[in-house]
Amino acid sequence: MNKVWDIFCSELSDVCEKHQLKIHSFVLMSNHFHLIATTPKANISHCMQHFMGRTSRRLARAGNRINETFAGRHYKCVLQHPNYYLNAYKYNYRNPVTASICQNVESYPFSTLQFTTGQSIPHIPLAEDTTYISDPIGTLAWLNQTPERSKLEAVQNSMRHSYFKSRIDKKSGLPIIQENDLL
Repeated sequence: MNKVWDIFCSELSDVCEKHQLKIHSFVLMSNHFHLIATTPKANISHCMQHFMGRTSRRLARAGNRINETFAGRHYKCVLQHPNYYLNAYKYNYRNPVTASICQNVESYPFSTLQFTTGQSIPHIPLAEDTTYISDPIGTLAWLNQTPERSKLEAVQNSMRHSYFKSRIDKKSGLPIIQENDLL
């Protein structure tokens, strides 16, 4: 996984430099990744095509593989409210904890949170993490707090739409995740 992490970091750095992609959060899992990024040039599809194509070729060479590396296109979701961003941020960083790979978010080695917390030297240029900077202890406590399963699933589902859109609760008829909700 260390070799794969190095390849991902290298390719993310390259796409940041060439296409001005701004990385806010990146978490590499054994079979997928989570990325929150912004593109001042509104070129996310081009950035992802460049990143995934080059990463796929390098992983194939490194592993002597001929099959596809990625099963399909990336999900692109506009997080049109600050709380939607915070929910995606928490979802990304909690993914290894939810998968029972680690006990807390800051101990997972294949995450940009390692750079943000100063546990590791940054290998990817990151946008300033104002969430963490504003309250490091509080942010880590919040990230490590287990959210309700239904809300976590609603955030996961919401990010599969072009715009963050929550699933509707069948009983109340209201969105499971509303603008003011935080995981």
